[in-house]
Amino acid sequence: QVQLVESGGGLVQAGDSLRLSCAASGRTFSVYPMAWFRQAPGKEREFVAVISVTGRTIYYADSVKGRFTVSRDNANYTGFLQMNSLKPEDTAVYYCAAGSSMGSRSREYGYWGQGTQVTVSS
Repeated sequence: QVQLVESGGGLVQAGDSLRLSCAASGRTFSVYPMAWFRQAPGKEREFVAVISVTGRTIYYADSVKGRFTVSRDNANYTGFLQMNSLKPEDTAVYYCAAGSSMGSRSREYGYWGQGTQVTVSS
């Protein structure tokens, strides 16, 4: 069982940066790939990034490639999403997730946090 808690969201201006954290309970976090998804009002939840257990394999959505960086610290059961050059279209609730795959579909992940709001003003 893995419980996930996101933090670090907030209100920023376009061009600013934010760093989201995902704190996990339990050492089992270290055996799962970890992903980030986001959901804007009225839209479906969309894939943002995923990182393998070792951190050697990472995938990004095209919309964030070059601006966002995903990482993890298995020793401290924490994942991170560094978001630079934020745009108004990045506004959404951001969720971290853990699961046994490296896919881009939300149904592939069995563990989810409660989400943290990121709002980017123009």
